[in-house]
Amino acid sequence: MKPYNNAKNAHHQLKPDELIKIIEEQKEGQRTNSGSIAINTGKFTGRSPKDRFIVEETQTKDKVHWGDINIPISFEKYSQLKNEVLEYLEDKDIYTRFANAGALEKYQLKLEVITEYAWSNLFAYNMFIRPEEDELENFKKDWTVIDAPGFKANPEKHGTRQSNFAILCFSEKTVLIGGTGYTGEIKKGIFSALNFILPTEHDVLPMHCSANVGQDDDTAIFFGLSGTGKTTLSADPNRKLIGDDEHGWTPEDQIFNFEGGCYAKVINLDEESEPDIYNAIKEGALLENVVIHNGEVDFADTSITQNTRVSYPIHHINNIQVSSIGENPENIFFLTADAFGVLPPVSKLTAHQAAYHFISGYTSKIAGTEAGIVDPVPSFSACFGAPFMPLHPTVYAEMLSEKIAKSGANVWLINTGWTGGAYGVGSRIKLKYTRAMVNAILDGKLDKTYSYEKYHIHSVFGVAQPRSCPGVPDEVLSPRATWNNDKAYYTAAFKLSNAFRKNFEKFESYANEEIRRGGPQRFDF
Repeated sequence: MKPYNNAKNAHHQLKPDELIKIIEEQKEGQRTNSGSIAINTGKFTGRSPKDRFIVEETQTKDKVHWGDINIPISFEKYSQLKNEVLEYLEDKDIYTRFANAGALEKYQLKLEVITEYAWSNLFAYNMFIRPEEDELENFKKDWTVIDAPGFKANPEKHGTRQSNFAILCFSEKTVLIGGTGYTGEIKKGIFSALNFILPTEHDVLPMHCSANVGQDDDTAIFFGLSGTGKTTLSADPNRKLIGDDEHGWTPEDQIFNFEGGCYAKVINLDEESEPDIYNAIKEGALLENVVIHNGEVDFADTSITQNTRVSYPIHHINNIQVSSIGENPENIFFLTADAFGVLPPVSKLTAHQAAYHFISGYTSKIAGTEAGIVDPVPSFSACFGAPFMPLHPTVYAEMLSEKIAKSGANVWLINTGWTGGAYGVGSRIKLKYTRAMVNAILDGKLDKTYSYEKYHIHSVFGVAQPRSCPGVPDEVLSPRATWNNDKAYYTAAFKLSNAFRKNFEKFESYANEEIRRGGPQRFDF
């Protein structure tokens, strides 16, 4: 198949060094001392969930879970926008690329990515799976991504909320992006498409998770929202990385990566605590919205955004699972950054608790990041990825529950957030302790079954928290003990438990009694 070439000058399948040369010549980015290239994505330094639309048509009308997350747009409005975007690109230099999404060919989407900017195309090279040369000769695409950050929509004319947009059209198999330079919209557009296609057509569970595999071929997966440690904890020098963000769990009992690269947050990155990610930032890596002084990246400087990022091909990590495929997981981790400081740093979940916490998808927003916010704010994102899930959350939750039951996987809740008090009072749980907990589980040094001598049942959340763990002081394992103020601790714990229960109200009619019991206790103040 020939690539799209209706533009004045279309560049196809350029190599990273060719793209980087263009980026430098056009002064859209600068080299760092590590050899990586750094760019600024402009006004948008993160995704804009309220500006993501799905075309309401035959394929989607009765299947998509419409609402504040999956916002409908008519085919007529989408078609008008697409035609105007393509017309806008006609007199531009554009960059096109063939790529794959999905390491298992049986479930793979073949993509054509069309971008206005060279650095957006470099991102696509890094993040999607790169076809072999012989595959390119007879490449037949399934889906198209059109990315035009310079095109601004007219909300009154085009039916958008504002000038930026990301639209999925399943009948035309197209992701249409405009008005935003944030590269994450490219990969999350295809992730959203897979989250619709795989469950409905292939009985594959799509997951917003990272995954790695040990020397004994034991697979572990890590669910978590941005900032909870999903990428950090899966990058383990003693285990092979399958992928850091998006995976499928097949009926054939395999875990496979959707991507060919990693997209890591780099806020406060340092070589000692995260050596794999730090050393992956080299020639070919694309840094976004970081501050640079004389070629050196200041990872602590968040003056542009706290969402500083880097994309790089997965082979920039030394220890990878070359196939990007693993077997059924033995351990599943739900990661949360609890800024209330009340959840245990590690706890074992029952099957019903696992379903409850998966549907809830809890983490928290840090106090002080928005005007008027004094205390931590609970944040719930169903399935740890609601903005990318077109179907009702219970569809994914039921699939996960069935796969956990079939595989016998153990499920753990890991709090990478605060201890000794809420944000502003307590401190972030040390990464070395979190790693020790995860490693103890993976090495079989933390008992997987409950006994009173080894576990304590949390009086508010009902989860089983271990009394001891190799490499972790016993007092760290008890959040109540770290507060040294029982009244203040339980007041905060019940406030969070009530937030859980309030959030779950919208799912209660879909959940059975056992799952509802998997939640925390309620307390009326």
